[in-house]
Amino acid sequence: MENVLLIGSGGREHALAWKLAQSEKVKAVFVAPGNAGTASEGKISNVDVNVKDFSAVCAWCKEHCVELVLVGPEDPLAAGIADTLNSNGIACFGPSAKAAEIEASKAFSKDFMTRQGIPTAQYKTFTSADEACEYINNGELGEAVVVKASGLAAGKGVVVAASKKEACDAVNFIMQARKYGAAGDTVVVEEFLKGNEVSVLAFTDGESVCVMPPAQDHKQLQEGDAGPNTGGMGAFCPYPKLSADDLRKIKTDILEKTVNGLKSEDRKYIGVLYAGLMITDAGPKVLEFNCRFGDPETQSILPLLRTDLLDICRACVEGKLGALSVEFDTEKSAVGVVVVSGGYPGVYKKGIEISGVEKAVQAATVVFHAGTARQDGKLVTSGGRVLAAVAIDQQLATATSMATAAAALIDFEGAFYRKDIGFRVLSRDRPLSPSVPLENGLSYKDAGVDIEAGDDLVQAIMPLAKSTSRTGCTSSIGMFGATFDLAAAGYKDPILVSGTDGVGTKLKIAEMVGVHNSIGIDLVAMCVNDILAHGAEPLFLLDYFATGRLDVQVAHEVVGGIAEGCRQAGCALVGGETAEMPGMYTNGEYDVAGFAVGAVERGQMMPRIHEVVAGDVIVGIGSSGIHSNGFSLVRKLVERKNLRFDMPSPLKTGKTLGEDLLTPTKIYVKSVLPLMREGKVKAFAHITGGGLTENIPRILPNDLGAALDAKSWTMLPIFGWLSEMGRISNQEMARTFNCGLGGVLIVTSSQSAEVVSLLRTSGEQANIIGTVRQLKAGTTRVRVDHLEDSLVQSWRKVPGVTRRRRVGVLISGSGTNLQALLDHTRDVTNSSAAEIVIVISNKAGVQGLERAEKAGIKTKVISHKDYKGREEFDEALHQGLTAAGVEIVCLAGFMRILTGGFVRKWTGRMLNVHPSLLPSFKGSDAHRQVLAAGVRISGCSIHFVAEEVDAGSILVQESVPVYPGDTETSLAERVKRREHKAFPQALEMVATQQVSLAPDGKLVWNW
Repeated sequence: MENVLLIGSGGREHALAWKLAQSEKVKAVFVAPGNAGTASEGKISNVDVNVKDFSAVCAWCKEHCVELVLVGPEDPLAAGIADTLNSNGIACFGPSAKAAEIEASKAFSKDFMTRQGIPTAQYKTFTSADEACEYINNGELGEAVVVKASGLAAGKGVVVAASKKEACDAVNFIMQARKYGAAGDTVVVEEFLKGNEVSVLAFTDGESVCVMPPAQDHKQLQEGDAGPNTGGMGAFCPYPKLSADDLRKIKTDILEKTVNGLKSEDRKYIGVLYAGLMITDAGPKVLEFNCRFGDPETQSILPLLRTDLLDICRACVEGKLGALSVEFDTEKSAVGVVVVSGGYPGVYKKGIEISGVEKAVQAATVVFHAGTARQDGKLVTSGGRVLAAVAIDQQLATATSMATAAAALIDFEGAFYRKDIGFRVLSRDRPLSPSVPLENGLSYKDAGVDIEAGDDLVQAIMPLAKSTSRTGCTSSIGMFGATFDLAAAGYKDPILVSGTDGVGTKLKIAEMVGVHNSIGIDLVAMCVNDILAHGAEPLFLLDYFATGRLDVQVAHEVVGGIAEGCRQAGCALVGGETAEMPGMYTNGEYDVAGFAVGAVERGQMMPRIHEVVAGDVIVGIGSSGIHSNGFSLVRKLVERKNLRFDMPSPLKTGKTLGEDLLTPTKIYVKSVLPLMREGKVKAFAHITGGGLTENIPRILPNDLGAALDAKSWTMLPIFGWLSEMGRISNQEMARTFNCGLGGVLIVTSSQSAEVVSLLRTSGEQANIIGTVRQLKAGTTRVRVDHLEDSLVQSWRKVPGVTRRRRVGVLISGSGTNLQALLDHTRDVTNSSAAEIVIVISNKAGVQGLERAEKAGIKTKVISHKDYKGREEFDEALHQGLTAAGVEIVCLAGFMRILTGGFVRKWTGRMLNVHPSLLPSFKGSDAHRQVLAAGVRISGCSIHFVAEEVDAGSILVQESVPVYPGDTETSLAERVKRREHKAFPQALEMVATQQVSLAPDGKLVWNW
């Protein structure tokens, strides 16, 4: 893993650090000088190094094993920091001083573009204010012109002048008043280009060029692009008005030409090349080049980057960019809204307390810090551009609304932000001049309803609906209503039967897992199995799909499943409703409902309850799984056990847990309906919500009950797993889940064998599972015998479920964590997979030994003082543990550092608790470090033990707040309570083999 130094202190640097820290190859991101956002955030921390002293930077890098430096701002690059770093053997992602002149000198840049034939505005450079004004007044460039300070002016040295007088005032302001110091010794006066301004950034290794998605910055302070220029009030990415051909032209005619031109002039360029472009009627023209990532564009571009940023930077500095595939998620839009200090870009106050950032983070995707600092434990302003709220959504309008709403939550005196980021794209009419304010007109799409997407969905699902057509279906999808010809379907005296249902919270799992194609089958099954209970043949179905934002692909997958369910049931999908309701559902959420209509001849209506008598046989039909009921309980179990739906399934099916849970509901129409029509079935119950005990009584006379034998049908392992993992009682299982039966039929005893045979021929798992009995006073309507045995056997026979694992605990003191482990493993209601068999202490007489002895656990004292060295002591520990048959070791306040040899013997089988949120605040004085750092959150980490102290893979973390006035003692007590929860949880994960340690030290989730 690699240490990276990032130079800079703005929002761009926070975004770069945030993205770098996501790399598994990055050990630490050091930021100099950084801001409050980079002070302590996981792998990210600020460091104190004088970034203006390049020799000191090199020395610091060597001292801290830093082999790669990223430079955010332009000043150090223009001053030659890359040259110094590279000459000292430290790779720098950023151009040399000669190459950085492309930004450092606008005069050089304009002359370079002229030499290389790169399209740009007509211009002239001046070192005399009088000569510049004379040129302006001559009118060669027209009335409106642009005046630029040639040198570096923090992005503010540009004036778009609407008149010659305004232009001359700008010249004098820059050159005579020396607003930007030496940067204004030379000015560039150029023609005012009309069009849309776009930022196109590219990675380059000096040979190859990799273009990032285009972004649009909003330079001016006020809405409608009015007011003075700033460093940037916000940006969005990608800019959708550039075609693929436009981007190819920009790459070849501008970016590659620039990189090749610089190389030809002995200025090989490595890093990020930023082209500020105006898209004119004559094509794209360069307004300016920058020699680094743009700010605030970076904050909107990097959240869309899929490729590891470290890999990209390495490829650039090593000349291997051409061999790397760089990917961005251009299906989504990222919008950043910058919150600035009152008075910016002029004089503004600093040190003003900021609030609301946590709320903004919840409302947006991420909040990047820029001009922020920590002062007396409080977050305060320290610059003009303070924070940027960034949101991501597949719709630009939604992302804009989210980011703007998040910015509104950030509060400090004088806070200001623009509310119209992206307005030029989101509006119908885009003004060509940035000085012309825009009157925004609303559309339905602005409100979050995309009619075009709805039309696309209708076109996409028409073939699906057509594939379900059947005799009697006389309408097609897209009409106001649906019609059906009963006579054409062969009915003479029909009764219509309707049913409606949904899929419940099974949808939440589908959304989490991203599998949507089986949900539609569930929906159809829930509706048609219900009307089947009345003897009805399903004729047609209508669906209802509701969402906050229509994702055509997801909706198409859901409707595809509905069509498949209709084909299985033999009914037609004749139409439905797609409701896009912004604000009703969060992004990615949807709900579905179905409405089925069937028919049955008057004389064949079911159930025939009046014919059911004691002694009738109950035939069960196997389910495919949980079907579509009880998922709120399933989700609660998964949450409480800290499982994940993307983990390998505990059922050993080769699928994930989520995929197994999403097994679609079985449809019984084609196997059961023929038996009903032949008069072989008295009643059919769909085992849906309410399980066995509440659905079977619906088809019984009031004086009769049912006696079932759970050993007579195949109990699916999922039900045994649920029962054991959730400690769910037999009664709760029977009234919540189908327990392996999707439906039951009541038949006469004489016909039972024939019915079972016919069902099996149809492909069903059918069995005689019980009988109808006379109901006695005080007895339950449905009795299920041997349910517990059947549940246990269904799960315990699955490979991988074994005996309890033997645990040894090492202590040195009071043993409060030991007590938590004892309480958990000895509580029979926890069904723990672990048992503590020995407690070893390196100190005699400690309270932890008393706790173990009181619990009847074997204890042993192995004092480190009795051994010559650590190796001998550790070997004695090892012998003590192995003699007790220990399989897992827990370090619960064991105050000795173990040797590498001991750790290697127990790798993947030894757990430790550390009182901080690792990887932050390692070592024995974690609480002191936390309080000194001024962080607001701490906690505990349970991790596998590695040879490096507090460095093993983390299993469980629990957080606690750090309050003002906390002492080490008060914080320790708060953290200790969390340790008592987290440690048993981590032990169960290892004991059940839910998680294990790979040879490379990373966690492997087994189920």
